[in-house]
Parts: sequence; structure tokens; C-alpha cells
Amino acid sequence: MAISLNTIQAAFGARKTVQRNGRGLGRKGTTAGRGQKGQTSRSGVGNLKRLGMRKLILSTPKLRGFRSFAPKAVVVNLTDIGRMYIAGEMVTPKTLLNKSLITTTKVPVKVLGQGEIAVAVVVKGCLVSESAVAKIVAAGGKVE
Repeated sequence: MAISLNTIQAAFGARKTVQRNGRGLGRKGTTAGRGQKGQTSRSGVGNLKRLGMRKLILSTPKLRGFRSFAPKAVVVNLTDIGRMYIAGEMVTPKTLLNKSLITTTKVPVKVLGQGEIAVAVVVKGCLVSESAVAKIVAAGGKVE
């Protein structure tokens, strides 16, 4: 018989079978390589705790409280609206974007009452503060 790659075999005893731990009582698997008793032999023990990092974890500062992932409203002041709009014009997020007062319409827009307004405008589709509502109505405009 000629020797070729498909007929070559390892010598008897050269290849050992791999010990498969943790596979039941039948084949050397009772402790699954974790030793006998103790905390590390049980399940549910965190690896960091086992490595002695518990003190480090407890001593590091944690971020407390709650932080909302809801988008914050983009703020527009009355001075900017009074400077960019003429009387009778409609103030909407789309027109604010066209006049470059805001950068996106994907988040809500809030009109704040900082400054004065002299033109009568109609505010629609925006959140408006109480002071801004009072100043807009006093100037002859309205909020819808």
C-alpha cells in the first residue's frame, strides 16, 4: 500500500481525547473545572468581584438621578422674531428655518419672551412662554 496524504494516521497514543468538563456525572464533569466549593464554584458570581475589584467599583463615582432623552426645544427670543418678521406674517417652525433662526424642525421650537416686539405676528405650531404670549398680544399679534 502506497503512502499518501489520505492514508497517513497518527501513532497510537499520540492524540489524546479532550477532557470535556461540565457535561454531567458520566465523564469527569461534576465540578466543571471550578474546584470543589466556595464562591467561585457557584454561578452568578461576577468576574470583577472575583478579581478583587469590588472596592474599585464601590469607590468610583456614579451618575445619580434621571436624565431625559426627550429632545430639548430650540429657543427663539422675541427680539429675533421682531427683527426678522414684518407685521401680519406667520411664525412657524418652517418659516423660522427659512430665516435661519433655527437649524432643524425635528425638535420642538419654543418662543421665549426675552426682549421686546413691535410687529403684530401670528405664532403657530410653536411652544410659547407666558411672557411671550403677553408681549405678542400686546403688540397686536396672536398665538394659535
